[in-house]
Amino acid sequence: MKHYNSLKKIQQDLKLNKITCLELVNGYLSNVAKHKDLNAFIETYDVEAQEKAIIIDDKIKNNKAGKLAGLVIGVKDNICYKNHSSTAASKILKGYNSPYSATVVERLIREDAIILGRLNCDEFAMGSTNKNSIYGPVANPINKEYVPGGSSGGSAAAVKANLCHAALGTDTGGSIRQPSAFCGVYGLKPTYGLVSRHGLIAYASSFDQIGPITKSVDDIDKILDVISGKDDFDGTCVGNITLRKNYQESSKPTKFAIPKEVVDFKEINIEIKTHFSNLLDKIVSKGHTVEYINLPLLDYLVPAYYILTTAEASSNLARYDGIKYGYREGKDNLEELIKNTRTNGFGREVKRRILLGTFVLSQGYYDAYYIKAQKIRHLIKKQTEEILKTYDYMLLPTSPNLPFKINEDKSPTKLYNEDIFTVQSNLSGHPSLSIPLSLTKDKFFSSAQLIGNYFSEREMLDVANNIITN
Repeated sequence: MKHYNSLKKIQQDLKLNKITCLELVNGYLSNVAKHKDLNAFIETYDVEAQEKAIIIDDKIKNNKAGKLAGLVIGVKDNICYKNHSSTAASKILKGYNSPYSATVVERLIREDAIILGRLNCDEFAMGSTNKNSIYGPVANPINKEYVPGGSSGGSAAAVKANLCHAALGTDTGGSIRQPSAFCGVYGLKPTYGLVSRHGLIAYASSFDQIGPITKSVDDIDKILDVISGKDDFDGTCVGNITLRKNYQESSKPTKFAIPKEVVDFKEINIEIKTHFSNLLDKIVSKGHTVEYINLPLLDYLVPAYYILTTAEASSNLARYDGIKYGYREGKDNLEELIKNTRTNGFGREVKRRILLGTFVLSQGYYDAYYIKAQKIRHLIKKQTEEILKTYDYMLLPTSPNLPFKINEDKSPTKLYNEDIFTVQSNLSGHPSLSIPLSLTKDKFFSSAQLIGNYFSEREMLDVANNIITN
């Protein structure tokens, strides 16, 4: 099967009868079978996807196909799909079949996208390696000895390896953008409140966002157009994408703010720093403005993020007790049932974060940790808003590091610091787009991320297309 880099090209070939949706589905299923060692897909819906493809092929012939006809997409395992397993890569949800579909899944299907299967991830989206999964680790398609990033590692790996054309991931602190950077693809964390969280298995509700991982900026735009917008099932989903300004008609230079603390970060990979510096030179040569700013709160981003998200996780994951659904261990004594179920049903990293969250919410520590972290979050939000009043965008590397080996044993604290460049936009709620830049000597990619004003995704995608990647 031909390797397509854009949905636009797929739809052109469908219209010209050069390919059919059924051939696309079969091609991707063949790729999944060939690359099982990546462990990106947990499950594929072969017959269902093929039947759907036949229906859409008929719609195309009759000019009745939806906006996303020809899009074969994978969905992260923490996004619910009616009558299909949804386990968040956790033993504790073993055997759970969702009685409803997430709003994003319903909207994709309505526009004739084909759901190929569910994708591996870190358990309950907690991690930056995709090693914390009951289904085992995912391998990076660029080099299978290395991690693909996380928690949406299966999503990024599947898109990079052409196992599906695009994927949905979720981003709580960088879980779309960091694996996108590690795998050399595009990933968007939308504005908080732009995409419905209805049907998303929650980790930290005031941070979580669903977003696309693709091979092109244009595909992000097409998918976002379908999945975004208000939803009666999610009271926090309040916004719509702003109308796109005509980039070609704008003669005004774009102003980029570069956090000096990020560029001077002592642990940043030298190739990433060099490639990012080259990008800044290119931007200036095109007549745009680059200015360095101070971001003194950088050292507080990760601590504030982990205090708040673990607190929310402690509350959200309290529902998994073995009584209503999922994994259960024991039956005679209620206390023993709950204790055994949660002890053996959750993985080590999830239990670590539940304990951390319970601790910061406990009497005597609530004011010392949780309230202080909320105050830091408010300051970060306010500071980011002030920066974006003066500048059009913030621009910084997506990650300070390149992928590391799967068997490399890193401490939890070291892994938490992988999020240092990504958590800002989760704390503030702003949209952020990860863009692959240049090949490194080991054939990985350096990446940069744009942070823009609330609901400015369309303009941000235009800037990525016309300034960053060209």
